Amino acid sequence: MLTNRFRKGDPVIFTKTKFSVHPGPRAEDISPASHGENYSYLVKKFWTVIANTDDRLLVRTRTGKQHWIDLDDPALRAPTWWEQFRYRHRFPTADESGQLPNEGGGEGHRRAAGQN
Repeated sequence: MLTNRFRKGDPVIFTKTKFSVHPGPRAEDISPASHGENYSYLVKKFWTVIANTDDRLLVRTRTGKQHWIDLDDPALRAPTWWEQFRYRHRFPTADESGQLPNEGGGEGHRRAAGQN
């Protein structure tokens, strides 16, 4: 059984693998495809925990989307104190009522890790 070290409101970083012909400005670890027409790269996603179970987290993106992430997913991690400070504006934040933006509205959906 996994130990859930995340609580509601905690920031998390999820590293997504992406593929395109033009990597964006936040792309890291860029690698060309064998024939050079595409690139694979990593992008850090800065999300906030809105709920958790024994083995999964429900997280919210800056745009209000929700994703279920397995706790044992190697792409999921807690930010370092420096990342929390440096990227504080990129994590979704709670409003004055203590709720995260769009909390209570809309249904979450489950996405498998690695899907865009």
